[in-house]
Amino acid sequence: MTKPPRLEDQLCYSIYSTALAIKRLYKPMLDAMGVTYPQFLVLNVLWEQGEQPIGAIGEKLALETSTLTPLLKRLENEGFIQRLRNVHDERQVMITLTDKGAAVHDKSACLSMTLLSSSHLELGQLQRLNKEIIALRDNIIQKV
Repeated sequence: MTKPPRLEDQLCYSIYSTALAIKRLYKPMLDAMGVTYPQFLVLNVLWEQGEQPIGAIGEKLALETSTLTPLLKRLENEGFIQRLRNVHDERQVMITLTDKGAAVHDKSACLSMTLLSSSHLELGQLQRLNKEIIALRDNIIQKV
């Protein structure tokens, strides 16, 4: 019988702990913007793709509606987004940015710059690493 690898040798732990470290790195800047990390991810979807139905945001972020709905309510209460019924299909709720939500986009550039400087990697190295992790994620998703 083979022994399982040590914790430090497990890719899943390396990715998990790196994600936690990045969230800690981002936290002071996100706090200054008035958003949490999951809220920041939702805003990213809207900055990139514009108005979206809740289901499309959940699909993009791999979040269940039960997780996403309270997050969206908080973003709406804070004035970052609006939730509106789709005029063509009343069952569908559309999420759109407010001026406040759009304004946070310019402030968010500091996160990428901070990650780049903290990583001690060149931009190209970080981009390659990201592409490799995306490929890994996509391959795993195809199997589940």
